[in-house]
Amino acid sequence: MFWVDAELGSDIYLDGIITVVDSKYGLKHLTEEKPDGLVNEAARQVALADMILINKTDLVSEEELNKLAATVRSINGLGKILETQRSRVHLSNILDLHAYDILSGISLQKKLQHVPTAPHLDQSIVTVTFEVPGSAKEESLNVFIQNLLWEKNIQNKDGHCMEVIRLKGLVSIKDKPQQMILQGIHELYDLEESLVSWKDDAERSSQLVFIGKNLDKDILKELFLSAVAETEEQRTAPDKDQVCPSH
Repeated sequence: MFWVDAELGSDIYLDGIITVVDSKYGLKHLTEEKPDGLVNEAARQVALADMILINKTDLVSEEELNKLAATVRSINGLGKILETQRSRVHLSNILDLHAYDILSGISLQKKLQHVPTAPHLDQSIVTVTFEVPGSAKEESLNVFIQNLLWEKNIQNKDGHCMEVIRLKGLVSIKDKPQQMILQGIHELYDLEESLVSWKDDAERSSQLVFIGKNLDKDILKELFLSAVAETEEQRTAPDKDQVCPSH
């Protein structure tokens, strides 16, 4: 996924993103406050990761390690965490992750069911997740995603523009029998058919996970509900009081 050039994509495979966090100084860097308009780069790297290695665990106490792991999990509820010393890790843990394969539909569904929504902390990168019943109209879903990732024009209740760094989900699209896998990183996103079909008698729903800055679960869920609305009168565009001012 994410390759604009199909020929290039056939030879280069994105297996997954790995981030290494220093046990002794990681918490300091992850919680460092930045001026308005800037994102903590250490937190951004954790947010983008599919695998997070917490290294040098022998240099900190168990209490410090637990606090760091909790902070990492609050930033990225999707990534797998491994604790290491001297960066020693079995290659089987960091290779063949298949983090972006369409074959991961079933495993992604299991993972999404156990992603906690992190407590909201102003100006921090957090994980937000929700599930919505029904099937989305594909065109409306694309508008919803593009407003978030491309236009970046949706604000939270405090008036701050939401910035989505990472997006994953299993989505039900009207008139499509397969479960759809939605993945996004910054401005890039992809919507692909998985190998799993909806059962005829199953109640369809969509599960989404957002990782980013200034995220507001209630507003995101409200806008997504518009994308799964059955009536044409409802829309996915945000209300005027939810739109960030243009620069």
